[in-house]
Amino acid sequence: MPDVTDATFQEAVVDRSATVPVVVDLWAPWCGPCRTLGPMLEAAVAATDGAVELVKVNVDESPRVAAMFQVQSIPAVYALRDGKVVDGFVGAVPKDEVEAFVGRLGVAPSEADLLVAQGDEASLRQALELQRDHADGVTALARLLVARGEAAEALELLERVPETAEVRTLAAQARLAERNVPAEADVTAMLDALLERVRDDQDARQEFLDLLESLGPDDQRTAGYRRALASRLF
Repeated sequence: MPDVTDATFQEAVVDRSATVPVVVDLWAPWCGPCRTLGPMLEAAVAATDGAVELVKVNVDESPRVAAMFQVQSIPAVYALRDGKVVDGFVGAVPKDEVEAFVGRLGVAPSEADLLVAQGDEASLRQALELQRDHADGVTALARLLVARGEAAEALELLERVPETAEVRTLAAQARLAERNVPAEADVTAMLDALLERVRDDQDARQEFLDLLESLGPDDQRTAGYRRALASRLF
C-alpha cells in the first residue's frame, strides 16, 4: 500500500482521482485504532479489483496533508473523485461499514450519468433515452423546461421518478406555470385570495398548495398559511 507524503499528494491522490476514486487513510504508527482499521480498508479496496485505490498518509510526517483535511483525530478516511472529497469518516468503524464505504465508490458512472453531468438539454435528453427514470436527469431537464414555460412536458417527465422534495417543488412550479402565474407574482396576495375558496374549490386548493410548495419550508409565511389552510378544511 503506497505511502503518500506532502510532496507526492498532488500527483498520487488529486491527479490520480481524475481516473479512479482514491481512498486516503490518514494514520500514525502510535494510533491503535489505525492499525485495526488499516487491514479492513486494504481488504475492502482489494475486493474492488482496481475500481478503487487506497493510499496511506502518516500525519506525523505529512503535516500539510493533515492540515488540508483539517484532521483533528485519527484514523480519518476520505475518498476523492475528480480532485474533490466525496465521502469520508473519522474513527474506527465496523468492517461492514468499511465495506459499504468502499463499495459506494466502486460503482462506475454509467453513460447516462456522464451525459447528465454535462447538463445541457441535448445531453439530458440523450441520457433519458438510455435510462428514462434517471432521477437527476429527469429533474435537471424538468427544471430547464419549467424555466422556459414548457410545463406539460416537465410534469410528464416528473411522473417517471419517485416523489422527493425537489420533485414536489418542480411539479408545483410547473403547475403554476400552466396557470400562467408569473414568477414575480405577489404570492401573499394570491394566497389570501385563494384561502377564501379552498374549502369548496379543488383547483383553488391545489394552486394554494403549489404556491406554498414554491415558497419552500424555510419561508416564514409557509407554516402560517398551512395552519390557515387546515383551519379552513377541518
